[in-house]
Amino acid sequence: MKKQPLWTKDFLSISFTSFFLFIGFYILLTTLPIYVMDDLHGDETQVGLIVSMFLIAAVLCRPFTGKWLDEYGRKKILLAALIIFAVASLLYFWTDSIPLLLALRFVHGIGFGMATTATGAIVADIIPDERKGEGLGYYGMFMNMAMVIGPFAGLTIIQYMGFDIIFGLCTVLGFLAVLLSIIVRVPKRSGHGVKKPAQKLSFSTLFEKNAIPISIVAGILALGYAGLLSFISVYAKELGLLTAASFFFVVYAVFILISRPFTGRWFDIHGENKIIYPGIILFAVGLLLLSQAHNTFVFLLAGALIGLGFGTIQPCLQTIAIQRSDSSKRGLATSTYFTFFDTGIGLGSYVLGVIVIYTGFSSLYMILAGIVAICLLFYYLLHGRKSAAVRQVKEKTI
Repeated sequence: MKKQPLWTKDFLSISFTSFFLFIGFYILLTTLPIYVMDDLHGDETQVGLIVSMFLIAAVLCRPFTGKWLDEYGRKKILLAALIIFAVASLLYFWTDSIPLLLALRFVHGIGFGMATTATGAIVADIIPDERKGEGLGYYGMFMNMAMVIGPFAGLTIIQYMGFDIIFGLCTVLGFLAVLLSIIVRVPKRSGHGVKKPAQKLSFSTLFEKNAIPISIVAGILALGYAGLLSFISVYAKELGLLTAASFFFVVYAVFILISRPFTGRWFDIHGENKIIYPGIILFAVGLLLLSQAHNTFVFLLAGALIGLGFGTIQPCLQTIAIQRSDSSKRGLATSTYFTFFDTGIGLGSYVLGVIVIYTGFSSLYMILAGIVAICLLFYYLLHGRKSAAVRQVKEKTI
């Protein structure tokens, strides 16, 4: 039976929309800690708070966005979200204090939370059902490429130029995402256009219950990721490896790109457990290695292992959340997944910012390695054992 096409105009359009969105996100995420400490004279706790404020806003708006996507249409919500994101990027030119920056990060986080929920739901509609694992894996690859270009560009620019160039670049990227999203054609879904009675706000209208177990796992793993996003540039500067920090996410993404053509297909053919268990172990080992890094080689080797680990399993977890939910609730499933994921990063960034003052960065990454390792048990209990049982039944029937 002939496979349905994956690399369509609409798939590429929404993937590049997400690409521009995430480049701006990662540029600011890796450079603002230095901006806060050097230009605004803040401390590690305030660095964590700057990251947390952005993601708290994203978390708060995601459940409502998932509901709005299914009720009012993907395209309208996506355009509104990207406009908020782009305008907020422009306003960084006038943030010259911690309170102003916190307020802007909250608004920017709303745009980001809405936009990423919308792009995730739209791409899930565009990808053929029998190629979900492969398609979402490639879609995740665009975010991984943004993770390479964003931190590398940001950390390189601040070594030779000022933050005005950073803010200008992020503004341009935000408006490019707006323009590109206009050409995306969103597939009509069953029941689309039929007026439905208004639903009262409740847990079931804001969260997709079938996506919650795997989303909890993603939220715990996001704690380890929060330690990278919030403090990798500051840690590298402390070690005298700031140049290496700009290459950390390059190595991270290169190893994702090497593995992605195989892991997406393995997910569809062999099941999620064959990908996720090894991925969690590699993530934990990478964080442990990072805690002991004192030279460029070890620092970048840690990035490679974390890329093979967390970078590989993150789109798999999102795929599970979508596959375990009804097709009419993909928007809600996507928002549920990212609500838990961003909560892990947001709370983690602030809490880790407090902890690192007392422990130092090396001990912090060692602690995070332990938390990620424990997540093997959480995954097994919340999803892995059930997935294994279902797969055994399928193999017996075949």
